Amino acid sequence: MIAVLTLPFRLLAFAGWFAWQIVRSSGGVLADILSPGSRATPRVVRLPLGDAGDAHLTALGVLISLTPGTLTLGVDRTAEGGRELLVHTMYDTDEARALAGLREMDRRLVAATTGRSRA
Repeated sequence: MIAVLTLPFRLLAFAGWFAWQIVRSSGGVLADILSPGSRATPRVVRLPLGDAGDAHLTALGVLISLTPGTLTLGVDRTAEGGRELLVHTMYDTDEARALAGLREMDRRLVAATTGRSRA
């Protein structure tokens, strides 16, 4: 019951956090465009999501694609039967950093929509 009552506040907090991510990443892309040369370090990473449902995969994929400098390429099945998102990133210096940012978005989305943390 408490989770239902706090849902609007959790969603509002997530929306504020996500808006800040949009501003930050837009600034990074703009700075790269306006400066000579390129700071881009493009890569494709696999974000494991286990048994996440279709709605969660869709929402996370859309949010990732809305963030400047990232693009969801698709969903793949793992050998264990789970699923993972294939994500193209432009400005992460290594795979671990790219995955850390994506996992943070996933964690916050789960917390906002369910009130629980991802297991």
